Amino acid sequence: MRIIRFKQKNEAALAAVTDDDKIYQLPYTSLLEVVEVAKEKGLTPVSFINEHIQEQVPVDKKLEELQLLVPIEAPEVWASGVTYQKSKEARNYEATGGKLDATTFYDKVYDAERPEIFFKSTKERTIGQNDDLFLRSDSNWQIPEPELGLVLASDGEIIGYTIGNDMSCRDIEGENPLYLPQAKLWTRSCSIGPAIRLAETVENAYDLTITCRIYRNDKLEFEGSASTGQLKRKYDELVSFLLRDNTVFAGTVLLTGTCIVPPNEFTLADNDCVDIEISGIGVLSNPIKSQAPVKSGV
Repeated sequence: MRIIRFKQKNEAALAAVTDDDKIYQLPYTSLLEVVEVAKEKGLTPVSFINEHIQEQVPVDKKLEELQLLVPIEAPEVWASGVTYQKSKEARNYEATGGKLDATTFYDKVYDAERPEIFFKSTKERTIGQNDDLFLRSDSNWQIPEPELGLVLASDGEIIGYTIGNDMSCRDIEGENPLYLPQAKLWTRSCSIGPAIRLAETVENAYDLTITCRIYRNDKLEFEGSASTGQLKRKYDELVSFLLRDNTVFAGTVLLTGTCIVPPNEFTLADNDCVDIEISGIGVLSNPIKSQAPVKSGV
């Protein structure tokens, strides 16, 4: 079962999507409210929703006909780095100017007890399905980073799974690792969606297929696939480090790292379109747009 938010008469509506793609509107404003009410009744979110929709008539529209919004207004989005072998290799390539056999501190963090976790986005910077992602104006080497996202309760419980695009500037991070915040965080540099798969309906979260497709002039420019089974760390491990001496707000999303990296000579361009598909969740699709450089004042 998946949870979506969509625009209905200029207002946000919440709905459950069953495995046979029937859509049932819910009388709540957010997934967090559903989880809270279900807990008060001693039910799991899925059993509570199933009980609620038993006698309901499904929405008379297909999923692709709805104007989808971010499935949750995450107060914060955090991200994990160098959690896949492919990511480690790409970071080494950036940091050494293309030396394929070089080793760096990225090798160290890949094997360290402490994972790399960094702040990625806020509710105001995060966009949803079919919304424009922005290119950073002072970068010449930018890529999408397709990732599985964990939707968390305030105690770190994994409520569900979503898709995230952790846009990244490879040239800025490669120039100096201290530039990581600028390489990762700018206006419209993060998207999540199109739905949240409730955790209790996922049999094995380490057996999900992630596929990224990049289109240019309506032609497929790049396609890559990988499995969450290639993840070096466990989800609970990543969450435990996020929780350490930190306030985690209910609805926070933790991205778990990328396992798909386009060729080193590739960079995103204005009017590209990025589709990220994860089995059981859906396809997160976002057009890519340039933005005018911000002039610095004197």
